[in-house]
Amino acid sequence: MKLSSANINVIVAIARKAAKTLIRDFGEIEKLQVSLKGPGDFVTVSDKRVEKILIDGLQKARPSYSILSEEIGLIKNDEEFKWIIDPIDGTANFLHGIPHFAISIGLEKNKEIICGIIYDPIKDEMFVAEKGNGSYLNNQRIRVSARSQLKNCMIVTGGPKRESKNRETVFQEYKKFSSKVDIPIRKMGSAALDMAYVAAGRYDGFWQRNLNYWDIAAGIILVREAGGFVTDFMGNDKYVDNKTILVTNSKINEAMIEVLNN
Repeated sequence: MKLSSANINVIVAIARKAAKTLIRDFGEIEKLQVSLKGPGDFVTVSDKRVEKILIDGLQKARPSYSILSEEIGLIKNDEEFKWIIDPIDGTANFLHGIPHFAISIGLEKNKEIICGIIYDPIKDEMFVAEKGNGSYLNNQRIRVSARSQLKNCMIVTGGPKRESKNRETVFQEYKKFSSKVDIPIRKMGSAALDMAYVAAGRYDGFWQRNLNYWDIAAGIILVREAGGFVTDFMGNDKYVDNKTILVTNSKINEAMIEVLNN
């Protein structure tokens, strides 16, 4: 079985089209690593180029919908429907020639994410979800893991940035989780893929501060439709407002909340 609604078909096709440019650009990164100028400017151009392909495609397919994108900001149209897009989630990985990044597209209806995709173009892994219809990876149904003991779980996080005001808080959270789990905590550099991997049962839990809406929008529906939980650090649904997000399977949510608040 696969998801094939009109909106899903639109975003899958547009993501695959944009991915061709992204894969080509990624192939140029290695050459730029040794140049005096470096790849930074090139990545910025690539990010905007991919964004333009996504926005052009979405506007053609759904001209009345609003769009919120990392680079360009808000294109305000219809108040009911809004695309939330991140052209390259995992930009630092892309910049350094590390093949772990994704295109992320979510669709919001009346401020609720109703469908979304996270596409890893290098591994050709398309994570897709739609409200009420489940989550899929390359047309195969996915579910969150069933691990219930935090010590046996694989936990992932990200950050903090150098200029982050809560660097020490993040380090303390990292230390607390490190003392609770047997497997070292992962830091992979793409929040969208971290959430997709929780949805697929590869990771059991993910926490992070200071993420933007476009980093997490598509992941929200993926995790929920795969049977997982998406909350803030207190277990509430204020993760966009307070920029603290906790993503888990259905069995360790309370345990992770306890760690974060003790």
